[in-house]
Amino acid sequence: MATSDPNYAVPALDKALDILEFLADQGGGVGQGELADAVGRTPSQVFRVLQRLERRGWIVRERPSGLYLLSTRMLDLAHRQPRLRGLIALAIGPMRSLTEEVHQSCNLSVLDAGRVRVIAQAESPADFGFRVRVGAEFPLETPAGQVLTEGAPLGYLRQDDSLQPGITDLVAPVVDASGVAIAAITVPYIATSYSGLPIAAVLRAVTATGRTVSALVRGD
Repeated sequence: MATSDPNYAVPALDKALDILEFLADQGGGVGQGELADAVGRTPSQVFRVLQRLERRGWIVRERPSGLYLLSTRMLDLAHRQPRLRGLIALAIGPMRSLTEEVHQSCNLSVLDAGRVRVIAQAESPADFGFRVRVGAEFPLETPAGQVLTEGAPLGYLRQDDSLQPGITDLVAPVVDASGVAIAAITVPYIATSYSGLPIAAVLRAVTATGRTVSALVRGD
């Protein structure tokens, strides 16, 4: 029977969501006992939930350690949103052209629940470089986060990466018709013998790519 009580509890769903949220914050696999402690349940209470989440593909269990990890299913589900699919489809071509020009990788990120989420990546054609995993998330204080929350009055932001020494983030906004930065294109620039261009030239190329993708988004 349906209920109109907004506080109506669904214990099994609460357990599943608690587990997914906890795993999302972990840097590696987690055992059943640790998971149970983290979500305030007994191992027997989380056992069936873990089985079901694994069967549905939301989590994976490493063999032979038996540790649980969050799968990429949530990211795959997010990519099924028409808005994100369309944005990635418009951006990926210019991003690949950018990497071919500057011999550095680049990524596309958006705001996601108060964090910066990488939704697309274009690899550098060079034999050596730096890349960011699709699905990775970062705090708003990062250069991409600053561009997404505060904009980029100069059309770009150049700033040392506070999380990775030796990397300089070169970020350009993707701006929609209302003037809002809906995404950020970032080249995590690393100076190596494979670097085809000086950093100033790479920054100009990133800025131009941001303008190109912005024009595609607006339909200019």
